[in-house]
Amino acid sequence: MTLHAEIFEQPASLERLLRTQRPAVEAIAEEIHRRQISYAFLAARGTSDNAGRYANYLWGAANGLPLALATPSLFTYYHQPPRLKDALVIGVSQSGQSPDIVSVIEEGRRQGCLTLAITNLPGSPLARAADMVLDIQAGTENAVAATKTYTAELMAIAMLSTALDGSPQRWDELTRLPGWVAQALALDDDLVRMTPRYRFMQHCVVIGRGYNYATAFEWSLKLKELTYVVAEPYSSADFLHGPIAMIAQGFPVMVVAVRGHVLDALLDLLRYLSKQHKAELVVISDSDEALSLAQSPIPLPAGVPEWLTPLVSIVPAQLFAYHLTLAKGYSTEAPRSIQKVTETQ
Repeated sequence: MTLHAEIFEQPASLERLLRTQRPAVEAIAEEIHRRQISYAFLAARGTSDNAGRYANYLWGAANGLPLALATPSLFTYYHQPPRLKDALVIGVSQSGQSPDIVSVIEEGRRQGCLTLAITNLPGSPLARAADMVLDIQAGTENAVAATKTYTAELMAIAMLSTALDGSPQRWDELTRLPGWVAQALALDDDLVRMTPRYRFMQHCVVIGRGYNYATAFEWSLKLKELTYVVAEPYSSADFLHGPIAMIAQGFPVMVVAVRGHVLDALLDLLRYLSKQHKAELVVISDSDEALSLAQSPIPLPAGVPEWLTPLVSIVPAQLFAYHLTLAKGYSTEAPRSIQKVTETQ
């Protein structure tokens, strides 16, 4: 199975997860309510850490559940874990193999916390260490660069949010998600034509905000690990606090700007980058104005609720990274220096 094929498996994997795991998700939500959980404490690395960024926004906004991202070195090297009273302690890992993530779950159980593993391997060390397991049902992912496991992790996070909320409307919106992802995949031929323009790109910045702060980090990661471009991710707010000084005429700026609460701020930034800096803009958006400001516009399907846009916006970003890798003459299946499973301490 190639990376390109795995990207195209995402509508089916998301539909499968939603169809098979809703009872498990609702049981987890019921236990969270029963235990009167005060906050979530989430440990992850790499792509899964970017999924955690999505949870940070979604669970906070939709469920009033604060989320702290763990620092696993406190558990492994320093042996000084924080107090986790009343926390839901979560490990997110597609392989469930990384010892430092497992150590956070083990410490959570030792402190009497409810623990949850979100993983693609329900028999993994992470799953065995946790009280509850949410199998993301992505199937075997052979490519080193994670794609379908990332969107499945996002879907698991969105399903848990919806189960905690209990909103029938939000469950209905989740059922439409595979169709929206399939629409985004229809951009594949356009991205084949677009990406050679950037074959000599060595540096860029990737910007998102709100729910799509996670998308900026994940798009940046895919560019780094596949194309070896130095791609720096920022929120639009952080970007204005200094890093914007990097931008000169023609400097590539990748922006995810979807309709919702943060669109106006992102439009202001896009106008400024276009008119004052003459930046080279690649924009993923469902806003006509945002797309009109880009040299390389990437349109999203209309009607996707803002809270679900990260599951759709990352798909053309994955395809952009894939086709740019080919345009640069690199391997999409065996990027240098990295392996599928990384076991950090």
